[in-house]
Amino acid sequence: MLYATERSIMPNSSITDQPSSLRSLPKEALAGIWRELLGAAPPTQLRKELMLQFLAYRIQEQKFGALSDRIRRRLVQITKTIESDFRTSSSQRPAIKAGTRLIRQWKDEVHIVNVEEGKYEYRGDRYASLSEIARLITGTRWSGPLFFGLKGKRIKNSREAA
Repeated sequence: MLYATERSIMPNSSITDQPSSLRSLPKEALAGIWRELLGAAPPTQLRKELMLQFLAYRIQEQKFGALSDRIRRRLVQITKTIESDFRTSSSQRPAIKAGTRLIRQWKDEVHIVNVEEGKYEYRGDRYASLSEIARLITGTRWSGPLFFGLKGKRIKNSREAA
């Protein structure tokens, strides 16, 4: 028997030490602890890192108690607000006034897009999004706002920022 219970693995360790102690265990041992703490086998495809987070939370919950109903309601409220704000801001088109002209050079050719109310005009045709136009120009999937310079590229690490 490798690791029978979480108490035999971490008999007198503090709560802050227990998650790090769990980290050193093989996934099979963690599955045994999962069964003991949660009363069922862990999902078969659950990665070890996620399993560690669930187990650490459960150990803390047993030691300090579960979240109160008031705190749970507040967390749900915060989550809904964040999700709502994210959906709203991520789905909004860039704020470009009608009458604006976007100019982009691509492979020795200049491309001009006229911004209209709710649409974009490119070479006499109307399009619902800049991404459609960027795809026509490049032949690949592009973020239209990024292609036309309306949105900056994300910096991958701090060295690139310097």
